[in-house]
Amino acid sequence: MKSRLVLVAALLLSGALTLSSCSGKLTTKNNAGAGESGTVNANGTDNMIEQLTLPSEVADNVAGITNYNPFSPSATSTTYFYEPLMIRSSMNCQVVPWLATDDKWDGANKLTFTIRDGVKWSDGQPLTADDVAFTLNLAKQYPAIDNTGLWNDNFGAKADTVTVEGNKVVITFTGNSAAKFESLITTKILPKHVWGGIGDPSKYVDSNPVGTGPFTIGSYNGRKLVLDRRADYWQADKIKVKHLVLEGNYDATNAALKLTSGQLDAYWGEVPNPQVSFVDKDPKFNHFWYAPAGSTVFTPNLTKAPWNDPAFRIAVTEGFDKQQMSQKATYGIMKVASQTGLKLPYAKALLPDAMANTDAVLPYDTAKANQMLDAAGYAVGSDGFRATKDGKAMPVSFIVQAGWIDYQAAADVIVRNLKEMKLNATLVTSPPDAVDLQKKNASFDSMLEYLNGGCEVARNLLRARLPSASALQRTRVRLRPHPSIVAHLPSTTTLRRPVRLAPRRHPLPTPTTSSRLTKPIGTPPNWSDRREVRHPDPLTQHASR
Repeated sequence: MKSRLVLVAALLLSGALTLSSCSGKLTTKNNAGAGESGTVNANGTDNMIEQLTLPSEVADNVAGITNYNPFSPSATSTTYFYEPLMIRSSMNCQVVPWLATDDKWDGANKLTFTIRDGVKWSDGQPLTADDVAFTLNLAKQYPAIDNTGLWNDNFGAKADTVTVEGNKVVITFTGNSAAKFESLITTKILPKHVWGGIGDPSKYVDSNPVGTGPFTIGSYNGRKLVLDRRADYWQADKIKVKHLVLEGNYDATNAALKLTSGQLDAYWGEVPNPQVSFVDKDPKFNHFWYAPAGSTVFTPNLTKAPWNDPAFRIAVTEGFDKQQMSQKATYGIMKVASQTGLKLPYAKALLPDAMANTDAVLPYDTAKANQMLDAAGYAVGSDGFRATKDGKAMPVSFIVQAGWIDYQAAADVIVRNLKEMKLNATLVTSPPDAVDLQKKNASFDSMLEYLNGGCEVARNLLRARLPSASALQRTRVRLRPHPSIVAHLPSTTTLRRPVRLAPRRHPLPTPTTSSRLTKPIGTPPNWSDRREVRHPDPLTQHASR
């Protein structure tokens, strides 16, 4: 394998490729100067990277089945062919126009998209507003593919009509549906001239995808998928790779070996201590990157004392050593998260003016925490531990998932910090399923949780509660103003999780407490995965998994 990336700044963007970052600096051992200064012709064919090899998008157990249907749960690939209307960057929360160049609300029950001119399907046919309307109406006829909830009452009133007016698509709703926008713009648009006669789209085997995306099928032998760059792609000047090879599913050990030998250009998986195990072996060419996604948060049960006392929670927030948690759990890769819950500095534009020049991270201050607990009435008894306000014993427990070594490492620090605050704290390690059950039943005392770092706060909270809405609602901590920062800040401690670098199955970028490795590790499009944590006290910021 020829190319080993020095830097891949989000090579792959949701829906398609990370086009904008590909025009940045990309250097490989055998493809020098890609994206550097120099003439780039209209087709973007100067300074091109010949080939990049990435892991397969499909699991080994379904490899060999050729189906590019974006509605299939086991599609051979869903990243490079069909594109969305728009992309919400999970990094800075800005909306990036894609197949639609503009959106306009008329009240809260009428939305109009302007469809981009000059876009062609891979068979040469032009993209039209009719294609977009067809795709949206198809979900009404076949509810199984209504992944965005356009035609149901989830997150707002359902749609009434979808019509075409020139190069515009007009959607009218039966009521207030502003909250549907976030999911609606992720709809992958289909060519009417292809999908109009296939019947039920959820059952269609799409062996020859006709999309608006930057690549077409070169070859596929059941394991190795080769994609060829489209010279007529509507953003061809931003696609700097001639061929993508998607092959194989690897564990961390095999992936690291293939990366260091040059057989693989990027990987997004669990690699402990990537600085030592990967980067240090070839610092010039081996790199990783964790883009921030959500936050690992300490989550107390607000139905139980003393956690139902805001003064107690605010005091405890001051005593968490979040930097030490990051060091122990992620080798210092995860950054301490902002109390705002925002991914800073990327989303700094969302900060109120009063907080423009602060990261809103609470410092570790055990002395202050103890002073605040004293003032709140939780005195230290003769046994050396704090008691309730009426003098009764006050044991606190912290439950963590067995086998989740990053969580367990953070949990050790948390329990030690609680003891430093004179709290009789114990660590309980239980199987993940048992922890989930306690969360659903609201029978736990405190735990680590994950707060999705996306731009739709209401959706993030609801998704976290879906398994048992009533029980989970009782356990979530409402973000409260914290006196030591600014009136706007929540009394939480969050850890930012890192992210990886690979193509995503949703539209744009978004990050974990463990190491993800890849020549560059990062998160392009929308990849989220595994558990991530959150609490009324942000500990560290996660990356997409």
